Amino acid sequence: MRWKGRRQSSNIEDRRSSSAGGLGSLGQGGGGLLRLLPAVFRMLGMKGTIVVVLALGAYSYFSGGGLGGLLGGLEGAGVQTSQTAPKGKVEQTAQEKELVDFVGVVLADTEETWNAVFEAQGQSYREPRLVLYRGAVNSACGLGQAAMGPFYCPGDQKVYLDLGFFDDLKQRHGAPGDFAQAYVIAHEVGHHVQTLLGISDKVQKAKRGLSEEQQNQLSVKQELQADCFAGIWGHNASRSRQLLEPGDIEEGLNAASAIGDDRLQKQSRGYVSPDSFTHGSSAQRVRWFKTGLEKGSLTACNTFAAGS
Repeated sequence: MRWKGRRQSSNIEDRRSSSAGGLGSLGQGGGGLLRLLPAVFRMLGMKGTIVVVLALGAYSYFSGGGLGGLLGGLEGAGVQTSQTAPKGKVEQTAQEKELVDFVGVVLADTEETWNAVFEAQGQSYREPRLVLYRGAVNSACGLGQAAMGPFYCPGDQKVYLDLGFFDDLKQRHGAPGDFAQAYVIAHEVGHHVQTLLGISDKVQKAKRGLSEEQQNQLSVKQELQADCFAGIWGHNASRSRQLLEPGDIEEGLNAASAIGDDRLQKQSRGYVSPDSFTHGSSAQRVRWFKTGLEKGSLTACNTFAAGS
């Protein structure tokens, strides 16, 4: 990507020197209970999540790490915690500093895209803030852990990102490259767009009274639409600002494939259970990200009206 020297967003909130408090220490270390959290959260739902968080508070000696519920995180969880963000000097390597700059540029470029898209429809785009953290973080949706991957919280309209996720994406899931990383950010911003358009609220209301399998199907459609919205950003970044270089699109499609539910389930437990999908299969994620990249329009991203 041709990102160096471009404008960086002013909507970055750096909490890497902060402590999430309470359960924050659970995000440190390697292996352990937190690797199981995403699956547990999906199985138990909101009430179960609250129970798990309370239980973790009682057994805070457990530690964990790794990649969990990819690209969805705590969205809609509704677990409330207090927010603390004491300021302090951030200790970082030169490589990490460059990565922070990269995130700032990508976020700024998503702002360019969505401001233009909303303006074309006679609407105003409210830009989200992106919170950088390490290990654990408090949000309006509850406690976020690095093990759960990046997430968007509609309660405070912020994207939460632990930069260590990018190492996991590259080394553990075989999805290297700056455009693969940009896709991750653009996907979470896609959830923000869904919130502004009222889509997220409609999905939450539609889930009421449905079976777990039916709720999962709606979650998949919502996640695939966020993938498509990420593609809309890529389309505009390439056409309007020539941000992409040869090979970038392949990096993004590879990342979308790498974090499909079927691939992750096969890696983690050796078999695939489609009824438990919450984000979509590798093929679905690639299809909808590619649709956004090629079409570049909101109307092309109606995953809720599309067949299986």
